[in-house]
Amino acid sequence: MTQSEETHASDEAAYEPDPRRWRVLAVSLVVGFMSLLDVTIVNVAVPSIRAGLGTSAATIQWVVSGYALAFGMTLVAGGRLGDAHGRRRLMTIGLTGFVVSSLAVGLAPNAAAIVVARLVQGASAGLLTPQNSGLIQQLFRGEERGRAFGMFGFTVAVASAAGPLIGGLLIGLLGEENGWRSLFLINVPIGLVALVLIRRMVPDNDAGGAAEKDPRVDLPGALLLGLAVLAVLYPLISLEGGAGLPLVLLLAFPPLAWAFVRWEVRTVSRGHPPLLDVSLLRGLPGYANGLLVGTLYFTGFTGIFLVLSVHLQEGEGFSPLQAALLMTPFAFGAATTSPLAGRLVGRLGRKVTLAALSVMMTGTALAALLVTQPTDRLWWTLAPAMFLAGVGGGGVISPNFTLSLAEVPPQMGGAAGGALQTGQRIGSALGAALLMTVYQAVDASTSAPVAARTALLAALVVLAVAFAAAVRSWRLGD
Repeated sequence: MTQSEETHASDEAAYEPDPRRWRVLAVSLVVGFMSLLDVTIVNVAVPSIRAGLGTSAATIQWVVSGYALAFGMTLVAGGRLGDAHGRRRLMTIGLTGFVVSSLAVGLAPNAAAIVVARLVQGASAGLLTPQNSGLIQQLFRGEERGRAFGMFGFTVAVASAAGPLIGGLLIGLLGEENGWRSLFLINVPIGLVALVLIRRMVPDNDAGGAAEKDPRVDLPGALLLGLAVLAVLYPLISLEGGAGLPLVLLLAFPPLAWAFVRWEVRTVSRGHPPLLDVSLLRGLPGYANGLLVGTLYFTGFTGIFLVLSVHLQEGEGFSPLQAALLMTPFAFGAATTSPLAGRLVGRLGRKVTLAALSVMMTGTALAALLVTQPTDRLWWTLAPAMFLAGVGGGGVISPNFTLSLAEVPPQMGGAAGGALQTGQRIGSALGAALLMTVYQAVDASTSAPVAARTALLAALVVLAVAFAAAVRSWRLGD
């Protein structure tokens, strides 16, 4: 039996269920929904912010991109800090930063102030979000853990799909000039209530045997990993905004990733706590497989919303609210299957992921076929296809998290979950850049509907690769 297996067995034997665990999960998921919602809710506000502040498109791009960049760079470090110093403490620090920076964005007098505040907001979300998976690892076992991750997957799917809808509704109700400010100010009262609940309900890490024996944090490892993530995310985000020169930075990723792995191996050999124990990738194949499947899925999944949002508004003349409403059936589909998938994964394993990916690919293929219909037909043709894709998408995220973290000890749950979510952020940035590049290239030579179809077919290819990775994982016994 390996050391990680011995630790896992010891944790299972010492586990005593916390009677408040479902209420703690509810508070945690509300906070997680807020941080994930802010990844997509701002997309529909970009034209309003630009008009209201009279600034350039390049500057406004960083209102969106700065958040995603800071978010992705801090996820693993945030998870490790939660493992080492307490999830309640990190949730308090992260949520305080998130509330203050949300207030700063909502009251910002100019675009520069918004960009700085969005960077702080993204970094705060990076401290917050990994505590969700860490708490689930700490508080739940067996089939209950699958159900908990089912609720987490539901939160991720709905937050991703509901962001444009909520943003469009608020701007429509409050007006173009200042309605965008409400997208950020609404975080303040919700966040303050959540802070009180966190202080009262979220347990310290010593509950359930999740205490960290050595609370030191690997700062050089955090710096190396942050630079490696930056070398990937910054070029992809810049490409999405139309700048290709930063792609040169991708050349820095392999040496930075190699240096990070070597440093982590050395850190473990010296008996110091690593930022992320890279032996997880070798000793726990289910974790490595889940990291690959999740990254590929988000590469194909996230870009679909961006392409359809742009196409429906610029190519078909829809308003932001109309475009969001047409994509909302995806959220309803995901809502129906995420909890169910969380309950089934304990019995069916990776088969749940395979079935869900098959359904989502079918819905995406139908959307690609129907997106070239006349504008007035899209409401009753494209919407059912998006619902079907959502039914499949809701069954991917939660089972993948459950299977990936099944053998990870609770005291490593935050960092390991943060790494999975970092893969999702990289996949999201890669998918958005890839699909928008395809859409713009085809649109320049043919028409917007054909460009949308081609981009959706590109997403289908990426989802097919994710399916192949899931098949490989299933055959290996994950």
